[in-house]
Amino acid sequence: MTSTTTGHTHQQEFKKPDGRALTLYGLQPIVVTSEIPSPSPEAVDARPVMRWHPLRGEWVMYAAHRLGRTFLPPPEYNPLAPTSDPEHPTELPRGTYDLAVFANRFPSLTLEAPEPPPGPAHTRAGVGACEVVVFSQNAAGRLSDLSDAQISLLLLVWADRTSRFASGDVIKSVLAFENRGVEVGVTLHHPHGQIYAYDHVPPVAGRMLDLAQQHQAETGHAWISDFVAAERASGERIVRDEGLSLSVVPPFARYTYETWILPARPVSLLSELTDDERDAFARVLKDALLRLDALFGVRMPYLLTVHQAPLDAAHPEFPLHIELYPYLRAPGRMKYLAGTEQGSGEFANDKFPEVAAAELREVNLDHV
Repeated sequence: MTSTTTGHTHQQEFKKPDGRALTLYGLQPIVVTSEIPSPSPEAVDARPVMRWHPLRGEWVMYAAHRLGRTFLPPPEYNPLAPTSDPEHPTELPRGTYDLAVFANRFPSLTLEAPEPPPGPAHTRAGVGACEVVVFSQNAAGRLSDLSDAQISLLLLVWADRTSRFASGDVIKSVLAFENRGVEVGVTLHHPHGQIYAYDHVPPVAGRMLDLAQQHQAETGHAWISDFVAAERASGERIVRDEGLSLSVVPPFARYTYETWILPARPVSLLSELTDDERDAFARVLKDALLRLDALFGVRMPYLLTVHQAPLDAAHPEFPLHIELYPYLRAPGRMKYLAGTEQGSGEFANDKFPEVAAAELREVNLDHV
């Protein structure tokens, strides 16, 4: 076990019985009051494979061992809750801490992936890493139920995990994300997210970087500076502006209530935010999540993705931001990807972003 204290945050490192790493993070000193558990003492035997898609220019991950992962367990068998019965261990110990990160038992990518036999396409080992980030010990909570300080801590955790991967020479890109709601395929309701670390730069991050670099070359300005200035000048699509950070329904939103959270100055990685910027970012993120739940009076199913610069080199042009994709386009009406979206990659939206932003601004947050 190793302990670290930085400023007002604390973390401790542990090893699970099956060999996987566990890190606990807290705003107060961490206290563990039980053994470090694992649902199984057996080491993870993951053999993920990647095959190249020649017409899309992207890798497809295959991980047959994931078929056995936990699927909508009853509350008494929640693997993300602290262990209450040592005879039925979960992933987390009892104790005082705010967030936890551990290596996924069912990874789509692993740093130890063995080289596979030749396949029918360009085939290689699925090299990378997959981690689970548990936001809270409260199984019934939401990310938005965390305090401002705890969400700021989560931003620090995402930054810390990214920096750890960047310190090696294998990982080239990191994506932190949260899926919420059975509507988007969530199999564990306990509030948590995941981190995927890739040994290559995936298409979305690569395309964002290319276009941001093109904008910088053509204008001499960082894309995010021009975007924030234009949105502030318009005011139509801003949901909340805290000065150092803001949320906006972008003018090119693909989902009806799609919301972006951005720093007000050009930043490419979470680790580059100042303390004040990170705190403002956390408040704006919490506000955006609460508005989505209050919009129709139900827990909005959504996908949250944290976009940071690739790690293969310094990319100051890349715009750090979070994208929220809500999957309800109206009360009781899901957004399903249609033929144009899945077939061509071009989205069709039912509502102009200006109207959606106005609706989100008008939401009453007194009772969420």
